[in-house]
Amino acid sequence: MGGFRVGFLLLTLNLCYLCFFSHPGLAQLSPNYYATICPNVETIVRGAVTQKSRETFNAVGGVVRILFHDCFVEGCDASVLIASTPSNAAEKDHPDNLSLSFDGYDAVIRAKAAVDADPQCTGKVSCADILVMAARDAIALAGGPTYAVELGRLDGLSSTASSVNGKLPGPAFDLDQLTSIFQANGLSVPDLIALSAAHSVGVGHCSKFSNRLYNFSPGSPVDPTLNANYAAQLMNSCPLNANTDGTVLLDPVTPGSFDNQYYKNLQGGMGLFSSDQVLFSDIRSRPIVDSWAQSSLAFQQAFVDAITKLGRVGVKTGLLGNIRKDCAVLN
Repeated sequence: MGGFRVGFLLLTLNLCYLCFFSHPGLAQLSPNYYATICPNVETIVRGAVTQKSRETFNAVGGVVRILFHDCFVEGCDASVLIASTPSNAAEKDHPDNLSLSFDGYDAVIRAKAAVDADPQCTGKVSCADILVMAARDAIALAGGPTYAVELGRLDGLSSTASSVNGKLPGPAFDLDQLTSIFQANGLSVPDLIALSAAHSVGVGHCSKFSNRLYNFSPGSPVDPTLNANYAAQLMNSCPLNANTDGTVLLDPVTPGSFDNQYYKNLQGGMGLFSSDQVLFSDIRSRPIVDSWAQSSLAFQQAFVDAITKLGRVGVKTGLLGNIRKDCAVLN
């Protein structure tokens, strides 16, 4: 009987071990993670992001997009910040990441430098956590919700362009494709619709939606779900066969505000990407769009829940990560 009890105890311990490591990092994440390690970290990061956002409008949307692109590839481990070397093409240089904003990267790099300049914090705060804090602060600076972030991530140990393949939602995705890629990261359809409001701030590249203006289908060169006046504005900003890949505001109505205007735009046929407009065009997701277009509070609550869940994706702890000295260089 004693042997049975010992065996049962060992089995239980092994199961607990497997359960913990099947979701690495979740037990470590806490809003108070740096309370004794680096108590001023959030104030320092907020100051750096605020300063950068005063210098350029692009920083706010840029930081938020970088967080999404990071978490969807190998988890929230700041691997998207790594610069390529002659021997390694990093995530940053995958075609799907080339449109990410320099100003967004710069905001995170500055925040890391400011944190490490504090003697109490030097070498103690991961780039992954700084990115999560910076995105939260950028959203708040644009008038979006303020919320507590969970902290305690380590930085990833690798970054390869090949790891990006098939991991990020495309601008022409339909609802089924979007749902599949979000569910692969433990995110629901409401999470998908809430997080899509990241397109409430920042800019989009003409090459990502020009097919909706000039060659959508043989019988309809312009996407019929596009508002006609909006389509004309986009054509003016993105002429056919232009020599450069220009940019336009993601939200033409309140471009500097993180708000539920995004959903009102969808109702009016002014979603910039097909993957935006489909959230209203598809009758399965339209009720949520309509609801959040009516209620800013409901949208903000859903967004906070969704981005908190996003921040838990693929968290690295223990031997799976470290704290980088330079966010762009592996230790």
